[in-house]
Amino acid sequence: MATMAMMKKPISGGLRIAASRAYASLAVGSDIVSAAPNVSLPKACSYDEGVSSKFATTPLQDIFKGKKVVIFGVPGAFTGVCSAQHVPSYKTNVDKFKAKGIESIVCVSVNDPYVMNGWAEKLEAKDAIEFYGDFDASFHKSLDLTIDLSAALLGTRSHRWSAYVEDGKVKIFNVEKAPSEFKVSGGDHMLAQI
Repeated sequence: MATMAMMKKPISGGLRIAASRAYASLAVGSDIVSAAPNVSLPKACSYDEGVSSKFATTPLQDIFKGKKVVIFGVPGAFTGVCSAQHVPSYKTNVDKFKAKGIESIVCVSVNDPYVMNGWAEKLEAKDAIEFYGDFDASFHKSLDLTIDLSAALLGTRSHRWSAYVEDGKVKIFNVEKAPSEFKVSGGDHMLAQI
């Protein structure tokens, strides 16, 4: 399990959350499918679509095996940096990623698939990016990429991160030092690394 130091500092009438990561179980060279065994993710959908599919989920192997995928994790749908910067940084670069051979761009968050669907629709990004909900945080827990954001009323969430995965193998991996930071996990940074 990742070691993490949390500090809470009140600033300007709000609460600042800072976290430092020592490591994650996911790393360059690891197999993302093996790192999260038996995990399947529900793709963003309406509740009616969920009912009609009998609440189907997608095995990680179907997302990653035999493909070149860029994946990024965000702390939460409809939150500030995630909505204003993180998703847009990938949406605006879709054609550039495809030119580099990337077959899919995946966004995952500790949210249910219905919230992810509403968020993707609001951002007009559903055609460019595949959105998945990690409703019980099992995917992020398996990768040691969870963070306690209870102080911000979010509970257990994902760190802000990104990875380039080729046939299940992690080739590039970036994790922000704090969930509010946006330095190494965005689309422009990932595009420059591939």
